Amino acid sequence: MQNPDPKNPPKPQGSLILLEPEVTRKLVQKYHLTHFLGRFPERPVWAAFMFVNGFISIGLLALTAKITRTPFIFPSLGPTAFLFFFSPASPTASPRHTILGHAIGIACGYGALLLFGLAGAPAQGPGEMVTPRILAATLSLAGTGALMILLRAAHPPAGATALIISLGFITRPTHLLALEAAVILMTLQAIAINRLAGLDYPLWAKRHDESPSP
Repeated sequence: MQNPDPKNPPKPQGSLILLEPEVTRKLVQKYHLTHFLGRFPERPVWAAFMFVNGFISIGLLALTAKITRTPFIFPSLGPTAFLFFFSPASPTASPRHTILGHAIGIACGYGALLLFGLAGAPAQGPGEMVTPRILAATLSLAGTGALMILLRAAHPPAGATALIISLGFITRPTHLLALEAAVILMTLQAIAINRLAGLDYPLWAKRHDESPSP
C-alpha cells in the first residue's frame, strides 16, 4: 500500500465539502517541508497559518490606530483578513476587489448620510433608530451591493463598511480616508504574505478578471 502524498492527500468519502488548505501546501512545496506535514495534520497547520497572519495583520493596524488616533481598525477588516488568508485564490480576495469594494462601501455609506442629513448626527442603537437612519442604512447597503456588481468588484465585507458609516459609528471625512488607507495597508500585507507562501497572488486583479463573474 502506497503512502499518501502530502501534497495531495486523499479525500475521504462522504466528507464535508471544505476549501482546501492551498496556502500551507504551497509553503510545504516551496520550502521543502513535506516532513512537517508528515508529523502534523494538514488542516491544523492551515489553521495555525490563519491564526498567525490574522493576528499580525490586525495587530499592526490596531497599533497604527493607537499611534495615529484614527480608525485604522474597524470590524469589516476581520472578514477581509479571513478572505486574504483562507481563500486567497478567490476573486473576491484580490487587491482590486478588496480596495474598490471597500471604497464603494465608504462612498455609499457617507453618501447615504449626506442624502438624509445625518452626516453630523450621533450613532443610534437598534431600538433608537429614526426613519432617516433606517433609510440611510438600507440605501447604503443596497447601493454598495449594486455598485460592486456593476463594477465587477465584489467584496462581501464592504457591505459591513457601508453599514458602519451609515449607522453613524464612523462619519468624519478624515476618518473615512483612514478606513481606506487601512484597507490598502492590509492588502499590501496580504500580497507580501501570500507571495512569500509561493501563491500566484495578484498584485491587482486575478487573470481573466474581466470575465462576467463578480
